[in-house]
Amino acid sequence: MSEWRVYLSGEIHTDWREQIVSGTEAAGLPVSFSAPVTNHEASDDCGAAILGGEDKKFWYDHKGAKVNAIRTRTLIEKADIVVVRFGDKYKQWNAAFDAGYASALGKSLIILHDPSLTHPLKEVDAAALAVAETPDQIVKILNYVIHAEL
Repeated sequence: MSEWRVYLSGEIHTDWREQIVSGTEAAGLPVSFSAPVTNHEASDDCGAAILGGEDKKFWYDHKGAKVNAIRTRTLIEKADIVVVRFGDKYKQWNAAFDAGYASALGKSLIILHDPSLTHPLKEVDAAALAVAETPDQIVKILNYVIHAEL
């Protein structure tokens, strides 16, 4: 495989994605990355902004979720590896959904979270092929699976 496609899902409040991208670039790994829309406001507002406003919050969110799903489903389906990051500050139900979707598609799934989340994420972790605690571990996993070297 000449280039590996990695989808980076989950928490949007820290720079974990940038750390993984820069780490793989520094290692010279043949990886291309994709991700959901990480601009929170754009992600929340896209459905109503594009398709028209809604009086009820449920339908406002429903439209946005469906428009965002076009991107996330397509990119997860195209990915060779899906990395899902769970942060400790917010409940990322969408990240859990992405992990489940990737698992159902048979994608190679790597979960990234702090050890304090091990118990609440035990079912998600059980579906993963690896559970990492740092972005650097993700880079090392990618290096190993691509080059078969430690």
